[in-house]
Amino acid sequence: MDSNHPALVAARNSWRAVQAHDKAAWLDLMAEGICVEDPIGLAPTNPDGKGVRGKAAMAKFWDDNVEPNTIRIETHESFAAGSESAHRMTLTTTFAGGASMRLNGIFTYQVDDAGKLTNLRGYWALEDSEFSQPDSPNSPE
Repeated sequence: MDSNHPALVAARNSWRAVQAHDKAAWLDLMAEGICVEDPIGLAPTNPDGKGVRGKAAMAKFWDDNVEPNTIRIETHESFAAGSESAHRMTLTTTFAGGASMRLNGIFTYQVDDAGKLTNLRGYWALEDSEFSQPDSPNSPE
């Protein structure tokens, strides 16, 4: 697999921007008509099940879902074909209060001829995620 495949490059740059909390770099990776379904189907991050569409909506997605949290991305396998890449990944989100959510899924990234992201789709389900609460300050060690 070509490690310089445009969809692989865009995916890796997206992960770097998310983990670095670099909103401007993340949005710069996207085409104006970006559509993100993360996850696919009805979910708090995809309330109508049709995806978050357009860079302005993605900026709000960032503010609501990325900015207040810490997200760690582990990539286990990657594949590329045509204008897309697919990745088996584990995402761990730690929320402001210390609770966390861990999910395993398949994530696909599609780019246009300029290498800008046009679609990002997450194949995972909220009910399959693992949630944990922060340790209580009074809990025994």
